[in-house]
Amino acid sequence: MRHRLDSKGQRKGKVIDYRVSELRVVELLVGLCDKMEDYTLEKVDSKRYEWVRVESWDNLSGNKQEAKAYSKDLSSYCGRLLEETEDELAKLIKKGSVKVGGLSKILCQDLSKHCKQSR
Repeated sequence: MRHRLDSKGQRKGKVIDYRVSELRVVELLVGLCDKMEDYTLEKVDSKRYEWVRVESWDNLSGNKQEAKAYSKDLSSYCGRLLEETEDELAKLIKKGSVKVGGLSKILCQDLSKHCKQSR
C-alpha cells in the first residue's frame, strides 16, 4: 500500500497490487544470484562439461576448491547479468509479464540472450 497522512492525520493513497509492486521486484531480485552458488561444473566426458546442482559440498567428489571456484564464477556472472538487465526486468515484473518460475528464462534467454533454450 502506498499512502501518506493528510493534514488531519488520515491515511490517503491507493492500494498497489503486490504482483506489480516495487516490493515484489525487490523480493524477487534480492538473493537471486546467491542461489547460483549451489551449482558447479561437472565433467561429462573429455570435451564436455555441464552445470549441476550440488546437494552437499561435503559429499562432492573431485576437486572441491575448483568446484567452489566455478560456483563463485557463476554467481558473479549472474550478478553482472542482473545488473545489466535490472531496469528492463523490473518493468516486466511491474507489468505483470513474469510468471511464477519464469524469472530465470526471462533473465537468461529473453533479456540477455546468453542462454540456449532448453528442449
